[in-house]
Amino acid sequence: MSLSKAVFPVIFIGLLSLQGCAAVAVGAAAVGISSATDPRTIGTQVDDQTIEMKTNAKLGNDEQFKDSRVSAISYDTNVLLVGQVPSEALRRRAEDVIKDTNGINKIFNQLRIGSKASTAVRAGDSWITSKVKLKFANNKSIDASNIKVVTENAEVFLLGHVSQTEADTAVDVTRNVNGVERVIKALTIKR
Repeated sequence: MSLSKAVFPVIFIGLLSLQGCAAVAVGAAAVGISSATDPRTIGTQVDDQTIEMKTNAKLGNDEQFKDSRVSAISYDTNVLLVGQVPSEALRRRAEDVIKDTNGINKIFNQLRIGSKASTAVRAGDSWITSKVKLKFANNKSIDASNIKVVTENAEVFLLGHVSQTEADTAVDVTRNVNGVERVIKALTIKR
């Protein structure tokens, strides 16, 4: 075997490991950028990520939710449950499954009874979220970094810490975005 054939696998493995480092560096940079624009403390952001991972794992591991679409989103240790379940009993169960998760302050159970949203509906939801965020970014009365936007089945949920004026403006702006059927506030008003 020639030296070049023997060295190639070592170089190839080395390059693959560098790609992993690049992914970690890019991921860390994204978290850093997000942290810089997020009004929550780094500790609260980490707590929210931990709460989301734990609650979504609990819900995902529960066999009773196999025909459901349930997502937990945490902001300032408040959890928003969104998605679709086939019955009121499962809607209540979702809250029961996660309520003992360490760190949760309050649960906003906004699960809807019905069949799972289709891929097309979820794609439309992503588009609505993008449009709302763009409108917020272009509105001088709103600090877009203070509001998290979640869209589920054309219903837009607003989470964050804002003034009463920002909350009112955010709701008004969101209501006027094409495709939005309903706006639900889960905002905390700054005093």
